[in-house]
Amino acid sequence: MIIVSEATCREVMTAADAFVAVEAVFAAMARGDAYNFPVIREAIGHADALYGFKSGFDRAGLSLGLKSGGYWPGNAAKGLTNHQSTIFLFDPDTGSLRALVGGNYLTAVRTAAASSVSIAHLARQESKVLGMVGAGHQAPFQLRAAAAQRNFDKVLAWNLHPQKLQSLQQVADELGLPFESVEREQLAAESDVIITITSAHEALLQQGWLKPGMHIACMGTDTAGKQELDPLIFASGSVFTDEVAQSVSIGEAQHAVAAGLLQAADITPMGAVINGTHPGRRSDDEITVFDGTGVGLQDLAVASAGARLALERGLAQEVSL
Repeated sequence: MIIVSEATCREVMTAADAFVAVEAVFAAMARGDAYNFPVIREAIGHADALYGFKSGFDRAGLSLGLKSGGYWPGNAAKGLTNHQSTIFLFDPDTGSLRALVGGNYLTAVRTAAASSVSIAHLARQESKVLGMVGAGHQAPFQLRAAAAQRNFDKVLAWNLHPQKLQSLQQVADELGLPFESVEREQLAAESDVIITITSAHEALLQQGWLKPGMHIACMGTDTAGKQELDPLIFASGSVFTDEVAQSVSIGEAQHAVAAGLLQAADITPMGAVINGTHPGRRSDDEITVFDGTGVGLQDLAVASAGARLALERGLAQEVSL
């Protein structure tokens, strides 16, 4: 068995590596070659924490395992990341434990990779303005990954607490992109691509604000009750997701489904676009939405890639059980 530390994951796993891994597993899911197991997510009644498991099996990539972890809201005050997780990889031929991989950094890059995959396949090629809603730990990863997919010439950003936008400003400066803090209405009216990455429980963007032809990657809603978008947005655009079952139950689409504006059959798996069995965007005026709920197979894909890269570079720690 090998152990791949958080530090090693950061050293070997790039955004480009994560993009390839996530794109491949989305394609495998759409072909029926990979599937997620039911998610367990519970409030443990201690430290206000949410804890759970995500797991699955990818026959194409031979990735079998689970991610165990959750959200500890008090960690930031302790100098720790609020999201804590570890990924366990098993040999699909024997069931033996193959690798123990740090999951905090990989969760961030796989989430950003998912939105960037949606941008690569659904956003208009001439998209120039990127809108960022949210400025938490995940937001800089999202900005970097998105910038690799289109030739943006400006970043607009909004956060409930504007002072926290400094981290995004720094990334934009590194990328050579002009950056502006704006109100949500302006951001929605001017952006060609929007990424929402918050923990909100209310609609932050309204349907009437949106610019025709934009692409929205909604990445913050992964639990019942969370919300970032006006449900009417789902009725006026084309909806794509990582996994339909999660989209309608714990993803952003849950609210449109509850309001009778959307059905599961109206939602297209992102892998169908990657595989070419769905055309994706049909016109320059169409609004496309990617409901990124976060599936266990994403974690297994990037952890498997990270473990392979660590072994190739001699950075994995081998231990005997």
